Amino acid sequence: MFRWLLVIFFVLMIVNTFTSWFRKIGFGRLPGDVNFKIFGREFNLPFTTTIILSLVAVGIARFI
Repeated sequence: MFRWLLVIFFVLMIVNTFTSWFRKIGFGRLPGDVNFKIFGREFNLPFTTTIILSLVAVGIARFI
């Protein structure tokens, strides 16, 4: 279980690192991604981006 916790931690760190790069190429601003502001805080719900990145990950996993 500890191994999976470390894997999830490292994956989240990598995703956090590449988030600004993803925004530059258009991810996070696709149709279906929801961005809104409440009480001065900005919230992002990237539904379409998540689906596309999941499909890419599945494609890579099947290729390997």
